[in-house]
Amino acid sequence: QVQPVESGGGLVQAGESLRLSCGVSGSDFTSNAAGWYRQAPGKQRELVATITSGGRTNYADAVKGRFTISRDNAANDVYLQMNSLKPEDTGVYYCTAGTFMGTDYVPKFGWGQGTQVTVSS
Repeated sequence: QVQPVESGGGLVQAGESLRLSCGVSGSDFTSNAAGWYRQAPGKQRELVATITSGGRTNYADAVKGRFTISRDNAANDVYLQMNSLKPEDTGVYYCTAGTFMGTDYVPKFGWGQGTQVTVSS
């Protein structure tokens, strides 16, 4: 069972940066893709960034150019560097291990508790 544990969230002002980390325990993480989701209050969870096992990345339009997803397979870790944060980036951020069905990313394993990111204006 692959279980992610997110950390690194916090309260920042608009324009500042945060780096989220995710430790993924369990089975062979290196062969899986990974993704970061976020959920704002009253809204559906949305996918913001993905990375394949080989390191290819993709981003939601809302974060493109500001967020960077990366991974350290030796440490079973996934990161999300978030720069130029905006109030609309506020939400709970979750990381997942998953796979691609064609071009669609699909989480395969359990969800962690998430980490809260709050951006004040």
